[in-house]
Amino acid sequence: MRLSLLLSLAFCSALLAQESDGKKVFETHCWGCHHQTAVAFGPPFSEIADKRTKDEIKAYVISPESMYKAFGYKRTVMTQFNLSDNELDLISDYILTYKGTK
Repeated sequence: MRLSLLLSLAFCSALLAQESDGKKVFETHCWGCHHQTAVAFGPPFSEIADKRTKDEIKAYVISPESMYKAFGYKRTVMTQFNLSDNELDLISDYILTYKGTK
């Protein structure tokens, strides 16, 4: 019983830490154009999460110029960021936490 409780607490702590780190990446790189659930210059994360997979989100962040047509956009104004693999995982996971929210 104690072991399962400790494992559950460790898992929850890891999830919260990852969300917190994903939020830091958001605040550093994305916040100027995106908001979590409201339209800003770019679409809200809730809209992105409802339309895209983790791999699609990462691909678009890595190279918006080469991906915008594949996503059906007429153009892109998104800046290309040079994020680490860890930062890409964190931001894409953070975006996906908004799936199904308005």
